[in-house]
Amino acid sequence: MADASVEAFLADLSVQRQASPHTVAAYRRDLVRLAALAADGDPVALKPPQLRRGLMALHAQDLAPRSIARTLSAWRSYYAWLARRGAIELNPADGLRAPKRARGLPKALGIDQAAALLDVPVTTEENDPLLVRDAAMFELFYSSGLRLAELVSLDWPGGLDLDAGEVTVTGKRRKTRTVPVGDKAQTALRAWLELRPRFAVEGSVALFLGRHGTRLMPRQIEYRLAQWAQRQGVGVHVHPHMLRHSFASHVLQSSGDLRAVQEMLGHASIAATQIYTHLDFQHLAKVYDSAHPRAKNK
Repeated sequence: MADASVEAFLADLSVQRQASPHTVAAYRRDLVRLAALAADGDPVALKPPQLRRGLMALHAQDLAPRSIARTLSAWRSYYAWLARRGAIELNPADGLRAPKRARGLPKALGIDQAAALLDVPVTTEENDPLLVRDAAMFELFYSSGLRLAELVSLDWPGGLDLDAGEVTVTGKRRKTRTVPVGDKAQTALRAWLELRPRFAVEGSVALFLGRHGTRLMPRQIEYRLAQWAQRQGVGVHVHPHMLRHSFASHVLQSSGDLRAVQEMLGHASIAATQIYTHLDFQHLAKVYDSAHPRAKNK
């Protein structure tokens, strides 16, 4: 590429910002694409519509959204560099957006798998009484669709109200919500609460304690759940998020109430619940059409 401004930018990237050769090479490839949009090969005078068409062309070539986003980032950095030097007034890439990356759908257990995981007779006579604690944790995950951080942060006494059959947690953006706790989870939790004093030390406030009376950490819970699932022969790696998703999927299958599932999961938007529960757009449209008073002429 012969454009002097691009070469100066790449030199600055390498020398002043100490970018790696790999990074500089990636920026060079992205700026070659940029120069190709200009008839004279000079990208300085390109305008937003031309850049937008360039992004659309990359998308049409089946370039991955991640790669398009990286290319746009390189363009934006180059134009910001030009603007700092007074070569241009405005960054023409500032208002552009790369295509959104597809979000992977989380996996759920089947109903039979969930039963195989959780229908385990655990009593206080077990050699390891912490199995009773584990059963309570996993039942609560599946019963109430909690996030791992929400379960870890539960205190006793605190947000758990077994008489009312509900638990109150603080989720993302410090939003508080109250969700039901099912009968089996209540039974498992009561069994653990009978044993909890054995492990509690002065100052222990966490609902779920380790052997030394301290609050369980997320990684410990993940490990215990994976080991539990392996012992039960579930056949897949099970992690806390999978139990949360299984809760959402199974409640939705039974009730069809998308809004209720959204509320129980603590999702800010219905779009998040759509992905979380494997809903397609047609199903969402059907829910909207049947629920919204002005969705259709009636």
